[in-house]
Amino acid sequence: MIVAFIGTAGSGKTTLTAEFGRYLEEDGYTVEYVNLDTGVKKLLYKPGVDVREDVTAWELMEEGLGPNGAIVKSYDLLVPEVSDYSRRMRDLAEGSDYLLIDTPGQMETFLFHEFGVRLMEDFPDALSVYLFSPEILRKPADFCFALLFGLMIDLRLGTTTVPALSKVDTVDDLNKIRKYLDDVEHLTARLKFESSTQGLLAYRLCSSLPEMAPPTRVLYLSAKTREGFEDLNTVAYEHYCTCGDLT
Repeated sequence: MIVAFIGTAGSGKTTLTAEFGRYLEEDGYTVEYVNLDTGVKKLLYKPGVDVREDVTAWELMEEGLGPNGAIVKSYDLLVPEVSDYSRRMRDLAEGSDYLLIDTPGQMETFLFHEFGVRLMEDFPDALSVYLFSPEILRKPADFCFALLFGLMIDLRLGTTTVPALSKVDTVDDLNKIRKYLDDVEHLTARLKFESSTQGLLAYRLCSSLPEMAPPTRVLYLSAKTREGFEDLNTVAYEHYCTCGDLT
């Protein structure tokens, strides 16, 4: 089973990748790891495939590029190696129960760059987990944004994408958040009373979500407490078998 963790910087991708891998290993699964982040200096797991073997962003910065330019340039240099990375990753996946893919810290360099898109085209069977942090959920429209962005990742990469709220151990009232994320009809009803242009747009978009989005459920995860790990394992299993959907 192949699981790719995708999310903005600070959403906890690397920590979650490492801790979920340990959780699986303790449960008897064999796990392999892939690091696709050219900018990371320290990993909490041992990758079987690591893009830093070919190029690192900090080496390019030493040549005079700024942080953003170095990251973009690093993936420009990796594009010719996409087929080789795909082959090596598939070999790892075939020899293990789980292949966990840790994507770049800057999500846009994976979603909007040729390297990330071409790489995931070779893994249409992968499950993508879109991680977003609690701090982005300040008003009703933010919940709509989070759900829609997961759908956009699905559209961009062509992989089944599950939205996942990370760092739930930091949330004071998780039930309040779940009320909006788990029940789109409830969220839409709340947005109907928003008078701003933003609220109106969110209302219209969320009203169309049931028709556009495949049936799935939001995951609630914590790398610190391992909350939601059993649910993530179950969703991955359901994705790779015909015994159920992702609701």
